[in-house]
Amino acid sequence: MKFIPDYNHIHAAHSRIKPYINKTPVFTSTTVNELFDAQVYFKCENYQKMGAFKFRGAINALCQFSDEQKKAGVIAFSSGNHAQAIALAAKLLNMSATIVMPHDAPQAKITATKSYGGKIVFYDRYTEDREEIGRQLAEKHGMTLIPPFDHPHIIAGQGTVAKELLEEIGDLDALFIPLGGGGLLSGSALATAHLSPKCQVFGVEPAAGNDGQQSFKKGEIVHIDTPKTIADGAQTQHLGQLTFAIIRHLVKDILTASDNQLIDAMYFLAERMKTIVEPTGCLGFAAAKAMREQLKGQRIGIILSGGNIDIKQYTHLLANKI
Repeated sequence: MKFIPDYNHIHAAHSRIKPYINKTPVFTSTTVNELFDAQVYFKCENYQKMGAFKFRGAINALCQFSDEQKKAGVIAFSSGNHAQAIALAAKLLNMSATIVMPHDAPQAKITATKSYGGKIVFYDRYTEDREEIGRQLAEKHGMTLIPPFDHPHIIAGQGTVAKELLEEIGDLDALFIPLGGGGLLSGSALATAHLSPKCQVFGVEPAAGNDGQQSFKKGEIVHIDTPKTIADGAQTQHLGQLTFAIIRHLVKDILTASDNQLIDAMYFLAERMKTIVEPTGCLGFAAAKAMREQLKGQRIGIILSGGNIDIKQYTHLLANKI
């Protein structure tokens, strides 16, 4: 199914998934507002079911399965958050889920995926092709493959994040969004173009894996080797065909953040706002913080995309920061 979704699909998705999702909170911080000399709003998807925005797209996709598809089950490939999202959505809708995950995925994400009933097939993210493994298993067992970002139902579901934010707080001048494969960024860009058309949308990816930035500048999808970064949710090698088509037209720019900047952002959010956010989820905040001089006096939105991080890794990263 390859069509580019629009705002109508996001609106329909929101109505479809409301019975299943959490309407996540919007946090503000006097300290952050003073630091930026601006009004900053954090959309906290770390409080979404299974701990990340990914549940929105997963439940939206699976809710549209036919009876035949439900009987055969779903298969997905993911480093962690999409895996958990598909497994939980499948459990809620009484269908089986098989997940292709890298063997070095965070243990917390592996454990959670199994706890939701997902059957895991491990692979080596540096030497094997997860997309090919997923396609082969889908064909062999008749399962429906739901990719983590390049699918219209996934994009529409993720777009409900920005829809909720803008409906709650009104117009923004700028919105900063983590970028891996582009599902959250493209869906949120669609919602923002409709609800706050003057808002500038920025995607943010790891400095070690800036395929999106390269693609944005070049005007075509750039493929890279799997990047080595603590932002495991953004270790993608390329944007999707659908996501890139939306991003190139509706996004102002693609920025990057280093691992050290992500650790600083994690530390700040824990110390000042008492909230746990995984490295990938801090991408938007890290980039906004770095360009705060340019944002003075504006209304800024930042999507914290998830909070799924192994506690031992989390404390280790913050201890090294100290």
